[in-house]
Amino acid sequence: MGDIARILIVDDDENIRKVLTAILEDEGYSAESSGTAKSAIEKTKRNFYNLALIDIRLPDMEGIELLTRIHETTPRMRKIIITGYPTLQNAMGAVNRGADAYILKPFDMEKVLETIKDQLRKQAEEKKYSQEKVAEFIEARVKELSVETKVKDKKNP
Repeated sequence: MGDIARILIVDDDENIRKVLTAILEDEGYSAESSGTAKSAIEKTKRNFYNLALIDIRLPDMEGIELLTRIHETTPRMRKIIITGYPTLQNAMGAVNRGADAYILKPFDMEKVLETIKDQLRKQAEEKKYSQEKVAEFIEARVKELSVETKVKDKKNP
């Protein structure tokens, strides 16, 4: 990806935040954490994050609600729900609200790291695709303007 990926960890358990932060930083990522949804929202307003790991149960808001709120501040950020309360309803709610992945506690750290790498790869592919589409649009628009200018010049010699 070139740049160091920035990851936001949102979990009310301080020990989980500390462990995940340490592991992610050891893996070469820049990691920050938040214990509440409100502080996570504020962080996403001030900083860019490539990815967020969001606990489904937070003291001030459900993680699924936070998915929607964070999408408003950072729409292209990849979002992974983490939960110790796996239910079909939680999984469906998370996917319907924009979660890109769903991880169960207790963590299998290899799976967590694999999921993060996969989500960052998908984000990079989306960015490249978006840049290509913008370039295609600009090239097409330049051609259109060139034709419009030639037509206008022929009408007004």
